[in-house]
Amino acid sequence: MFVMENKPATDQPPVTINKEEITAYKFVSYDVLDDTDSRKQRRTDLEKAMLLGNNAQSKINIVFLTTEGLLSVQTTVWAATDEAILLKGGVSIPVHCIKEIRFL
Repeated sequence: MFVMENKPATDQPPVTINKEEITAYKFVSYDVLDDTDSRKQRRTDLEKAMLLGNNAQSKINIVFLTTEGLLSVQTTVWAATDEAILLKGGVSIPVHCIKEIRFL
């Protein structure tokens, strides 16, 4: 039996949370970006965010999708892999859930 995941609403503004609250949420299992160009731009932005985080401890705002809807967190990115980003304190966010990276 195939069970389809319900897509949470993304037409509402993201709810801002603290980095420590991220682990309380369940991430969606699909990529939130529809096209290849947007995914390439997300990868470029994540690499830039990691460089800024490691060299200047610059914070960014990350908008990502969970099963409960869009969330936003202001944080420093310490590492970025193909699968996830790692934040201070060992918290991670899967790349496929990240909708937007805003540089502050």
